[in-house]
Amino acid sequence: MQTSYSPPPKIAIVGRSRDTTNYENALGSMGADFLTTMDTGGLAGFDGLLLPGGGDITPAFFGQKNQGSKNIDVELDILQLQALELFLTWKRPVFGICKGMQVINVCLGGTIVQHIKESGRHAWDNGDKLHPTRIQPDSFLAALYGTHSLTNSAHHQAVGVLGRGLTVIQTADDGIIEGIAHKSLPVAGVQWHPERMFPDFTSHMPADQTPADGRLLFSYFLSLCASM
Repeated sequence: MQTSYSPPPKIAIVGRSRDTTNYENALGSMGADFLTTMDTGGLAGFDGLLLPGGGDITPAFFGQKNQGSKNIDVELDILQLQALELFLTWKRPVFGICKGMQVINVCLGGTIVQHIKESGRHAWDNGDKLHPTRIQPDSFLAALYGTHSLTNSAHHQAVGVLGRGLTVIQTADDGIIEGIAHKSLPVAGVQWHPERMFPDFTSHMPADQTPADGRLLFSYFLSLCASM
């Protein structure tokens, strides 16, 4: 008896491998085939693009001078923007996490608030911060988590002016944008860190303080990639 076999989707992580271990572990645990790369010339064979978290985006790329940005990696910024432009042209799925969400916004003409006044509630401080969020009822995030969700965060910047074709699908209770999606393309991003919200990371947390299960979001992204 013959059986059909569908290979796992191939995901490109555009980043430096020393910084992407958590993203690799998350994708690997979900059964994805992935490669962390700085070579944008070999992306045509990939079904989806993951833009990981990291330092801050070069302010000149969204028309500003440095007003609090740090840990800037201009070479990486250029490569991530190039990769994103390719996947936008190909209309293939893109998932941005933290900085990755901000890269999506900048690529589409949006801006970044270089240091938010609410950073005390969002920035890394020997660990992630946890805070409640509201999710748009008609969004894919609501189908995964409902209209309210506790999420983690580790950022001092945020999306400012929204890029072309993007819509806000999740906000923190203080108004900071926590999730965006493109209106017509399979492109989305979150400001929080679902790759750190797998059981290995959250098993020590009290039940009433456990944030959204990151596996649901990764599963959604991989399902989009598998349909390409």
